Amino acid sequence: MKEYEFKDIEVGMEVSFEYVLDEEMMEMFKKISKDINPLHNDLEYAKENGYKEKVVYGLLTASCLSSLAGMYIPGKYSLIHNIEISFIKPVYLRDCPLIVQAKVVSIDERFKQIELKYNIYNQNKEKVCRGKMKIGVTK
Repeated sequence: MKEYEFKDIEVGMEVSFEYVLDEEMMEMFKKISKDINPLHNDLEYAKENGYKEKVVYGLLTASCLSSLAGMYIPGKYSLIHNIEISFIKPVYLRDCPLIVQAKVVSIDERFKQIELKYNIYNQNKEKVCRGKMKIGVTK
């Protein structure tokens, strides 16, 4: 876990890491979210509707954003204020590992807040998700 303090963060800082999702995580997400949509849980249904296999929950894919802020930039002293997410392509478990790339694009001194732009790619380097995050830095 990184421990960047607000004074340590600069516009242009970048991070990249891999994130692996699996069937157990799909099951846990289903239990937590109570989302039993067959697109995520029934292979035949997913195929009948034009998908190669069961589609990973979008918010499970985006769960790596918690790691982005809490483990990488800024790490220990983070508090997520805002997340914008655009889902570009469906994600399948065989697309893992996902690659998360992010860059600090602005710093707000008044609120001790940073803004990151991020992209998430599948193992074929296809963008599956993109967005922005505003993160408070508590120290």
